[in-house]
Amino acid sequence: MKRIIIHPPTLPPPRGFSHGILVQEAGPLLFLAGQDATDANGRLAAPGDLVGQVEQVLRNLKDVTEAAGGTLPDIVKLNIFVRDRADYLADLKRIGQVFRRYFGDYYPAIALFQVTGFFREDALVEMEGVAVVGSARASGP
Repeated sequence: MKRIIIHPPTLPPPRGFSHGILVQEAGPLLFLAGQDATDANGRLAAPGDLVGQVEQVLRNLKDVTEAAGGTLPDIVKLNIFVRDRADYLADLKRIGQVFRRYFGDYYPAIALFQVTGFFREDALVEMEGVAVVGSARASGP
């Protein structure tokens, strides 16, 4: 599989995301259901702590991706839903550090949405996306 990061010169340079990712000769697609910060015991991790919840969400996405035979950098599209955009932006530096721990220097194509609520009332963030299993091994970002 070949994965090409797309950054057109007509758009501002991205920070913390990729404008697009072209996957050629694609392998298996993994559609990642929305993950909140629920841990293996069914409890919401880090109540009231957005950065802590982001960490648990990424851990959940990692577990699902690895269970399918992939790695987090196989994720090519990630939608992030937050309860409060202002809180997300206020913690952006710390959230970016968490993302780098999980993704390294690779960033999927990302969209951020503010929503009024989640299935779990105390959730602050949820993420869902699409992975092309094996794309990270075949060609780096």
